[in-house]
Amino acid sequence: MAENVLVGVDIGTQGSKAVLFSESGRCLAATVRRSQLRQPGGGIVEEDPEYQVQTVCGAVKACVKQAGIARESVAALGIDGQMAGVIGVGRDGRNVTPYDSWLDARCAPYIERMQAQAGRRILAQTGCAPSFNHGPKILWWKHEHPRIYRSISSFVQPGGYAVMRLCGLDSGAAFIDATYLHFSGFADNRRSRWDGDLCDEFGVDPSKLPRIVSPMEIIGELTPRMARSCGLRAGTPVVAGCGDTAASFLACGATKEGICVDVAGTASVFAATTGSFRADRRHQTLACGQAATPGLWHPYAYINGGGMNLEWFRRELANRGKEAGDVTLAQLNRMAEQSLARGSTPLFVPHLSGRVCPSVPRLRGAWVGLDRSHTLGHLYLAVLEGGALEYGLYRNILMELYPDLALSEVRVTGGGQDSPLWNQIKSAVLEMPVMQLAHTEGAPMGAAMVAGVGVGLFKSLPAVAAKWLQKGTRHKGTAEMVRRYHARLAQYERLLGLLGHYFDERNH
Repeated sequence: MAENVLVGVDIGTQGSKAVLFSESGRCLAATVRRSQLRQPGGGIVEEDPEYQVQTVCGAVKACVKQAGIARESVAALGIDGQMAGVIGVGRDGRNVTPYDSWLDARCAPYIERMQAQAGRRILAQTGCAPSFNHGPKILWWKHEHPRIYRSISSFVQPGGYAVMRLCGLDSGAAFIDATYLHFSGFADNRRSRWDGDLCDEFGVDPSKLPRIVSPMEIIGELTPRMARSCGLRAGTPVVAGCGDTAASFLACGATKEGICVDVAGTASVFAATTGSFRADRRHQTLACGQAATPGLWHPYAYINGGGMNLEWFRRELANRGKEAGDVTLAQLNRMAEQSLARGSTPLFVPHLSGRVCPSVPRLRGAWVGLDRSHTLGHLYLAVLEGGALEYGLYRNILMELYPDLALSEVRVTGGGQDSPLWNQIKSAVLEMPVMQLAHTEGAPMGAAMVAGVGVGLFKSLPAVAAKWLQKGTRHKGTAEMVRRYHARLAQYERLLGLLGHYFDERNH
């Protein structure tokens, strides 16, 4: 008898990736449809939500064709997506705003307003300080485009928008799943409900906020039109899904306390898994979001566009002006490895798009400590170290917040996992093993797991994670590297403080 098939889709910054999985966890097909970011300047980063839906349909249809499966074998579809941006939808469920991306920086003044007016209360209730996320973005639309704001029936995220469109739902069915609530600015996260007092504080109409659901809830079924676009049967169940980071954590098997995750993707994310909600009131660095697994939480922080730094370096510095033979990331890794053994390395600040955790919107990147002995390899090594050192600060704050938490290992996913040197540096900074996973497909796998539990193919998310996941290569930093990065972490922390003051003074 043929196995059931589950579809997982990740609506990422670079594109939508669809993956088909057998019920036993075998990857049957994977396809990506590239996104179209609009970046005209002035901090604007937008996407067309309808084009995002097209990429979802196109990727799923290509997967079904590639795998050669019968449409009827697909048991369910799950979608995860970018978490901190928003889409305003009208009564008919169609977008009336573009997708206001998590990378879009126009809401910076409203971050400051929310922080000054009720920052501590927002942090205590949501688990996350105001940043480039839902609250400031909603206020930006309210105050900068009041006419459009009045036409908005609900604010949703790309994953939720795609589900609504696939199922033909209007704004009355608009939803947000609980893994997004720490980014909302207006939620009582522990109780999975909206906080009326916070809405009143900022004059936000609670009716414009969607209903809150579980990731495993079945939201609807594919309409005949959308089923044809996806190459699936009409009536295929579609679950709510979850945020992309929550899906990535799940795909790494972070279904019990003490397991950490490094999402080495577009946004470089470091997370832990705990059994309790604790707001980082002192440092305002770690967000505390609900895990896809009921009863668990993920304290985490991320570098805004941190994973993009590697490709930016390769394109703009390593290959600038070259006519033949691009320098690859693999070659840059080899150069960096050689540089590690040759003298000092400058420090690199990875916040080219502003610091998000904690919110320092005006901070920008820098190399500090350059001299004429430094090569391309030294500069690239510093880029790798910058991401790892930022993780080190997150780890220190985590242990201050959860002093009794026993951390076991870091499981790495995303494109950056393929760099053994970067994994070894992270292990040395974090002082625990970094474990790659065999045959992981990242966030789409987490979305497929959620879909499988939603339609009853699996008893629970920990059960399907145990069934589907296999560990791969284990990386551990040397004692010498641990000593090196212990010292550099203190230097890096001091540098961030100095640069933060510099950029604040420069912009006032």
